[in-house]
Amino acid sequence: MQIDTKTGLLDVARQVCSPNCDSRPDGIEPDLVVLHNISLPPNEFGGPHIDALFCNRLPADGHAYFEGIQGMQVSAHLLIRRDGEIVQYVPFHQRAWHAGQSCYAGREGCNDFSIGVELEGADTTPYTDSQYNQLSEVIQSLLRAYPSLSAQRIVGHSDIAPGRKTDPGSAFDWGRLKGSVG
Repeated sequence: MQIDTKTGLLDVARQVCSPNCDSRPDGIEPDLVVLHNISLPPNEFGGPHIDALFCNRLPADGHAYFEGIQGMQVSAHLLIRRDGEIVQYVPFHQRAWHAGQSCYAGREGCNDFSIGVELEGADTTPYTDSQYNQLSEVIQSLLRAYPSLSAQRIVGHSDIAPGRKTDPGSAFDWGRLKGSVG
């Protein structure tokens, strides 16, 4: 698993280009990894809905929940599905719109300096072995490609938006991740 730092693309990822991104501020390199979870509809896995959300094609009439998120313009750099498939929506050198109102170590606007990784899941649903294995490999690849990142700067969405966000949730095994990436 390798990242082309010129294109910002992960070689093993299925590429789905999201329009919900832009350039990072001048001189800003990613130095934080933010872990999220997502399932659409909530607590349902599989299907095309995550791709549709990140590409502004989510049908409002596809599910009652979709009406409330219709028109949101959000994205992440990567999604790791429950079977381990990796989908890339935004090149790593671009700013994905995943963190929203956020703050880390006194720095506001975490989208500017972070890489957002979504895990297909829900706060209280255990993640799969395939997801942990792929996440570990992704993070190791990110650490090799971007010296500005470190294993000590991997956080949950809940850490940068406390009170507003709860993901990746209580089911996420931080010890397992830390043990696999050093």
